[in-house]
Amino acid sequence: MPGLGASSKIFEFIKLDKKFKLIKLDWISPFENESLSSYAKRMTKKIKHKNPYILGVSFGGILVQEMSVFCKFSKVIIVSSIKSKFELPISMILAKKTKANIFFPSKWINDIENLILFVFGDLVKKKVMHYKRYLSVRDPQYLNWAVKQQINWKRTSIVSNIIHIHGDKDNVFPTRYIKNAIIVKDGTHAMILIKSDWFNKNLPLLLK
Repeated sequence: MPGLGASSKIFEFIKLDKKFKLIKLDWISPFENESLSSYAKRMTKKIKHKNPYILGVSFGGILVQEMSVFCKFSKVIIVSSIKSKFELPISMILAKKTKANIFFPSKWINDIENLILFVFGDLVKKKVMHYKRYLSVRDPQYLNWAVKQQINWKRTSIVSNIIHIHGDKDNVFPTRYIKNAIIVKDGTHAMILIKSDWFNKNLPLLLK
């Protein structure tokens, strides 16, 4: 499951052994005022296999944890994400308190650079046009909904069968707020793209 606003193209460099069947999920349109739980339940209808592994990036990592309430997964893998509301950075907590998120999406829709910097982190600012192809979900209703759900996430308990992979240079969810994760050296918030070799080597080992 890709991150906020991103399409499944972010997984284009992930190449696993033939014994794995890689199925890429994409965002669907949320209903008006739909809860994250309700959305997660609808997303589980896309799961056609029994006891699969599921991987989510960033906000997609938040979503797959909520999906695990309604669907049995062998493992829940989150990348560049958080395991509970206690790992939210101060900036997002402040956005929640001030309701600053209300003003974000309309600006992003007209300025793809700002959206890219929020989704992937400002370490990709020199390659904005390169990352533009990965952000295809720019519907205003979806963006408003997704940002609201991310900063207002209420989960306090940790999913039991979770694997958390995080980059030490992630500036969207800084590591100082992250606990009990596999830390990838020089990994940014966009490491599912730029550290694909690491994932291709290590994911099969983690899934054994």
